[in-house]
Amino acid sequence: MTNRWTQRIGSGQPRFGMWLASGSGYVTEICAGAGIDWVLLDQEHAPNDLRSTLEQLQVLAGYPDVDVLVRPPSADPVSIKQLLDIGVQNIIVPMIDDPSAAAAAVAATRYPPEGIRGVGSALARASRWNRISDYLVTADASVSLTVQVETVAGLAQIAGIADVDGVDAVFIGPADLAASMGKLGQPEHPDVVSTIETALATIVARGTSAGVNAFNESVAHRYLRAGASFVLVGADVALLARGAEELATRYRKP
Repeated sequence: MTNRWTQRIGSGQPRFGMWLASGSGYVTEICAGAGIDWVLLDQEHAPNDLRSTLEQLQVLAGYPDVDVLVRPPSADPVSIKQLLDIGVQNIIVPMIDDPSAAAAAVAATRYPPEGIRGVGSALARASRWNRISDYLVTADASVSLTVQVETVAGLAQIAGIADVDGVDAVFIGPADLAASMGKLGQPEHPDVVSTIETALATIVARGTSAGVNAFNESVAHRYLRAGASFVLVGADVALLARGAEELATRYRKP
């Protein structure tokens, strides 16, 4: 079994995604039908727990052309195990600063002897409760791992991180990187953008797919030119907030 997401981000065709942070299956379904290439269900900075994530996975099953990534709050192997068991196939792990941390994240997504994932397929949606008879021997190949590099320390080791066997992609987090560079709240600062461009080029030069988020369209295209193959270009909550503000402003004009 081959992971579709890794095939798509390696195809040379850019993939445009949306952050889903509302924790709402209803909102997720609205966004999934919009024509976006992929979505990211966030547990790190959003009110998503295991049950709300499961609900959204079930909703997204009705939109098979949309690829789904899920971000746990950390690289905790227990959290990763639970996500894999409910059927997540594409994991994106935040705050990876060195190759050893990346290797540990890989191990969390693999069954022994390649990793440390606990075996509970009889209880798991991922195996359809053992209705997929060969799940245990095909599961590792069906899972993708993206690691997030979002600090100056991580950037210093980005080539080594990208080289870790089992890391399918490296994603740059501009907000935390900007903070790490002393530019809190300035993810589009010229120094931050140029640093990210260099990082993306380095990742791609190692033969690994690269991603980033950029809500500014011109910056997103800069990152695509630098080598990014998948870009988060919006978020459900941000679209709702800005749209509501624009509506209110329009009707409050003198």
